[in-house]
Amino acid sequence: MSLLLNAVFFLPAGMGNLAPVLANKVPGLNRWQTPLDGGKKYGGRRIFGDHKTWRGLFSGMVLAGLTAVLVSHRYSSLYGHHSAFIVGAALGFGALLGDALESFFKRRSGVPAGKSWFPYDQIDYVIGGLLLSLPFVRLNATDYLTIIVLYFGLHLFASYIGYLLHFKDQPI
Repeated sequence: MSLLLNAVFFLPAGMGNLAPVLANKVPGLNRWQTPLDGGKKYGGRRIFGDHKTWRGLFSGMVLAGLTAVLVSHRYSSLYGHHSAFIVGAALGFGALLGDALESFFKRRSGVPAGKSWFPYDQIDYVIGGLLLSLPFVRLNATDYLTIIVLYFGLHLFASYIGYLLHFKDQPI
């Protein structure tokens, strides 16, 4: 696939990864702060932490699914014969699952919640999204590598923009 198609293919996961930050700014929705781990601990530390919520997971999957539907109108064969919404939701779920698993290991490493853990914070969602897309779409190694490099860079750029817009406390 071309660079553009790689970018468009993975766009739902990128939007799914962004959705929790956006959902936190929506009045009413931002009150739903139930953590994925229910406040439970493992080894004396929170499993995921307060920043991984059910609101974030559901908003990420829905936004990712809707993004896939939108891009599939222009690129109809991008997700094969599968439902674009389902593939998009899987990309979004994978992105957020990757982020949650990274948070688990981040807690075990003693990195405080909200602090950057470079480069894992920037790559976790990409690997998670790609892994959960495997049941639906298989790409070649060059496409996977292109998506990893492209979205790693885009994450750095988007994080900095989010910082400038006061959505994030840190630039990276």
